[in-house]
Amino acid sequence: MEAEYAVKLDARLERVGTLLEPTTVVAKAWEQVERVGGRSWFEPQRVLVTGAGPIGALAALLGVRRGLDVHVLDRVTKGPKPALVEALGATYHAQSAEKVISALRPDVIIEATGAAEVVFESMSGTAPYGIVCLTGVSPTGRSLRVEGGTISREIVLENDVVVGSVNANLRHYRQAADALAGADLPWLERLITRRVPLDRADEAFTAQPDDIKVVVALDPGAE
Repeated sequence: MEAEYAVKLDARLERVGTLLEPTTVVAKAWEQVERVGGRSWFEPQRVLVTGAGPIGALAALLGVRRGLDVHVLDRVTKGPKPALVEALGATYHAQSAEKVISALRPDVIIEATGAAEVVFESMSGTAPYGIVCLTGVSPTGRSLRVEGGTISREIVLENDVVVGSVNANLRHYRQAADALAGADLPWLERLITRRVPLDRADEAFTAQPDDIKVVVALDPGAE
């Protein structure tokens, strides 16, 4: 690696530094939201993050750091996700996407599930001047019946925007490093729910019910 592309982490992040790369994803997503919003009047108050995995949880973290009213939608009602979201000062929801989105009418939606149904509910459910940023990758080969005319009409008449975000660059790595340095360390540690030693790395690819972020740890004695 060329030295100018290396990003230094705060020393206290040693055990959670692996979170830098997923944090770059949401650092860029938030930057894209703010740049798109800057095209016209933009004073967001409420954000909904769909999905409470690593990307969703970190998107919520950056939303809270912006002083927004943050809500997170996920399917599970047990395990570490609800408490992790609530520890941020955000609100956790486990109802259907249609019900939550229609009740909240958020100004911004960060979509982190890739589920086609949630994507289209998001596209049609924001407040006027709303922005939907897609970070989840949807599977191909699946069909979904939608009322495309209504969605298209609402996006045009309400000045809404749908934007995809991927491939963070050096600027976003620096933004992510700053965000992690300012975050609550115990909260970041809770985001990593399993550490698998290198000689059992294959176990990391078998999902367990309470998984959020699983890492293969290279330090001796890791569990």
